[in-house]
Amino acid sequence: MDFKSIIRDIPDFPQEGIIFRDITPLLAHPQGLTAIVQGFQTKFAELNIDIDAVIGIESRGFILGAPLAMQLGASFIPVRKPKKLPSAVFRVEYALEYGTDTLEIHQDAIGAGKRVIIIDDVIATGGTAAATAKLVEQTGAKLVGYGFLIELDFLNGRKALPEVPIVSLVNY
Repeated sequence: MDFKSIIRDIPDFPQEGIIFRDITPLLAHPQGLTAIVQGFQTKFAELNIDIDAVIGIESRGFILGAPLAMQLGASFIPVRKPKKLPSAVFRVEYALEYGTDTLEIHQDAIGAGKRVIIIDDVIATGGTAAATAKLVEQTGAKLVGYGFLIELDFLNGRKALPEVPIVSLVNY
């Protein structure tokens, strides 16, 4: 499936000069989500990576990560914004262009030594994905890869991430 032909470009959103890559038409396509999940599954299989759990970053990482976890026979673990998880959490604060943000994961979400991948819809500057890696470290699990539907190459987000395999299905 040609993902780029289905992803919609929205100019000047959320602010002037930005081209927003809208994945909702791809998700609405009858075979869209299946093709995304199969794309990730194929690429991780080619890398011969054993995966115990898939971490999805709120919120589009949930949409992509949960069905991938099902296909892989792996656990699905959500990483959420503050005060959304009901039990004890690990928390990480990270820098944004203007200010900071925070992510959380349940402390008992992943066992020590478990092999995990982090899934999200887009990697831009890499801040959110790097913060999620810090949460994985706090759990004692082992990060073995990242998967992104879209990578915005010109923002060099890969440079902010740990040295693990990175799978991107579409590059701009």
